[in-house]
Amino acid sequence: EGSCEVHERFTAEELRGYRNLNPGIQIIAHPECPPDVLQEADFVGSTAGMIDWVKHERPRQVVMVTECSMSDNVAAESPQTEFLRPCNLCPHMKRINLENIRDALRDMKNEVTIAPGIAGRAREAVERMLAVQV
Repeated sequence: EGSCEVHERFTAEELRGYRNLNPGIQIIAHPECPPDVLQEADFVGSTAGMIDWVKHERPRQVVMVTECSMSDNVAAESPQTEFLRPCNLCPHMKRINLENIRDALRDMKNEVTIAPGIAGRAREAVERMLAVQV
């Protein structure tokens, strides 16, 4: 029903644990996380929004509540920040690489067709993500 298996695994209890062990830590979350997780966050935004937030706010410690390789990428560009990583890997994202993208575009293969009803719900989810103000 239009959810993300990576983001829905995070819990508010887990984030409270990070706060208890690391006073002053900043928690930033992707909008596809459960509502109680979003309530625990200091900032909610798209992946690009979270990246920009870290660059501009320059927190001492942060938890990025999203797929763990995303925080790896941001950490490489933000050495001033310590990233604590609640690591939930996305098995689907790990299949995306330059070779597979090249082959799909070159050979016009791996077409995805989506039923209109599902496409409408997916569009709503994307529009909600885009509506989050950074």
